[in-house]
Parts: sequence; structure tokens; C-alpha cells
Amino acid sequence: MPLLRITSPHTHSPGNTGDVMQQVMLATIPGLIALSYFFGPGSLMNVVMASFTAVACEAAVMKLRRRPVMFYINDYSAVVTGVLLGLSLPPYCPWWIVAVSTGFAIVVAKHLYGGMGFNPFNPAMVGYVVVLISFPVEMTQWAAPRTALPDGQSLLGPLSALQQIWLDTGIDGHTAATPLDVFKQNDSQLVQHLYATEPVFAAGRWAGAGWEWVNLGFLIGGAYLLYRRIFTWHAPVAMLVALTLMATIFYDGGSSTSGGSPLLHLLSGGTMLGAFFIITDPVTSATSNRGKLIFGASIGVLIYIIRSWGNYPDAVAFAVLLMNFAAPFIDYYTVPRTYGHDKPRRATDNRP
Repeated sequence: MPLLRITSPHTHSPGNTGDVMQQVMLATIPGLIALSYFFGPGSLMNVVMASFTAVACEAAVMKLRRRPVMFYINDYSAVVTGVLLGLSLPPYCPWWIVAVSTGFAIVVAKHLYGGMGFNPFNPAMVGYVVVLISFPVEMTQWAAPRTALPDGQSLLGPLSALQQIWLDTGIDGHTAATPLDVFKQNDSQLVQHLYATEPVFAAGRWAGAGWEWVNLGFLIGGAYLLYRRIFTWHAPVAMLVALTLMATIFYDGGSSTSGGSPLLHLLSGGTMLGAFFIITDPVTSATSNRGKLIFGASIGVLIYIIRSWGNYPDAVAFAVLLMNFAAPFIDYYTVPRTYGHDKPRRATDNRP
């Protein structure tokens, strides 16, 4: 009688970590193109500088830890951190902002905890929050979109952009408040008047000139990643639905104290970048599908709360880091069903 070989069930997916990271970088291209078109070459320069800084820091740490440098460089996780930071930072911010944020993200937020797979917090968001709190003036100098620039002004060219980044020559005439900043600072105008008088809204369609197209670009990239099954839909959809519900519930029709319409919150700031490229990080988010729904929805609620009643108009980074704290707790109470069992195990079940 032949012996039967009993094997565990396995699932297989093509590619490895490096392949996944390359797909993520590819998906950021539509958003980066929109950023470059509306705000000039600053974001592209940020991405290049942050990527090189991230790889250099990764290599230095691996050398100190006596690990094979190229093996870890080739998983592209450091490059992805640099790309996400470069996209998040204001265009034309000083070079040292990029260096500090990226170095802190790689050395402290990632490798201080043991490297990829062990970091409890999203490295890119840690680096972003560090420079946002430490250097608020530099981090609030966002470039004005091309369609909202005063007559006679144009976007900075590559040479002027490099001079600003490396020599800090001053671009006050080319900066403007973001749509979320405008709403945060408004305490007297009705929303309809705000949209008619503020250049960033008057030159836009739904949520501010440039910003709406940038967010649509990242939405396209996120849809591509969903199509490639790089991650599941649970966390990003839950975040966007929760943010939409909060903005709908508290939208008062357009008074001077309004927090803005759902479209404003969905298509301004880093909403789509956060939904599809930040909270989907498998290391720092919840594990089960039910946990991802809770994780994403909680981030959506926190984003609206911080935007409307906190001190930071964008709020994506803070919401993500707060829920990174809670991800292990969510995992504890949303244990997925073990293969071969009808029901998921209880968190307090000690049976093997």
C-alpha cells in the first residue's frame, strides 16, 4: 500500500519583495506627474534626493550590522520610503529637510527596531512628522499651483528650483496656502465666497487647483495596485468611506466655520497617497481583512477629527501613526480563521 504524503496547504504568488516595491514605485508615477505639472520640478527633486539618502542610510546601517548590503538594498524598501517621503514633503523645501526626514525614517523608525518587518510605525510617516514638528515654517511653504499664480508669474524652472533647494534663495512669491490650510484659517467667509475669492479654489474644480488632479493621480496608481493584487481593498476603501461619512455628517452647508465638503477632504492634501500607499503597508497595519477594515476606518475618522478640530490641516501622517500604535491591539481581537476551521479563534483561546 503506497504511503500518502500529507502536506499543509500553501498559497503561491509571483514575485518577491523587490518586485512588489517596484510595482508600488511605478504606481506613484501618475501622482508625481500631476505634482510636477502643477507645482514644478520640486517634488521630483525631492523624490530623487530622498531616494539616494534612503539607500545611503540603508547601506551604512547594513554595513554597521555586518549584513550583506546589496541583499537588503535590492528589496527596494528603502527606495520606496524615500519616494513616499519625497512625494509628501513640500516642493522646494531645503535639502536638509529631505536629509533629516529620510535619515530619521531609515535609521531610527526602521532599523532601530530591527529592520524591515520589525518596525511598528510607518518609517515615511515618522520621518515626515519629525520634520513637520521640528521645522514648521519650512514645512508649510507649499508652492502655489501654476493655475493659481498671479499674472506674470510662472513656475520655478529646474535651475531656480535647485538654487532654492540648496541655497534657500526664498520663494515667498511662489508659495500659497493649501486648500486645507485655507479652510483651517477661515473664520469669516462663507464657503461659496471662499471658493470665489481664494485663487487656489477659483482656479480649481472641486477641491483646489492642482490638488484634485494630484489626488486623482494617486487614485489611479492605487487602482493599479489593487488590480495587481499588491494589497486588498479593505483598508483604503474603509478609510475613504469613513472620511466621506464624517465630512458628510459635519458639513453644515457652507458656513464660515464649515470643515469643508466630502470632495474637499477626498481630493485635497495627502488623502489618496495615504489611502493607497501608506496605510496599506503590510508591516505596520492590521493583518486580517476584518482588522484592515477597522484600521482603515479609524484612520479616516482620525483624519477628519484632526483636520477639523486639531492643529494640523492634513493630518494623514498623525492618523496613520496613531493607528500604528493600535494595530497589534486590533490584530489581537480580529484573529483570522485558521485553515480547516469554521470559525476564527478567540484572542483569549490558548488551545493549540
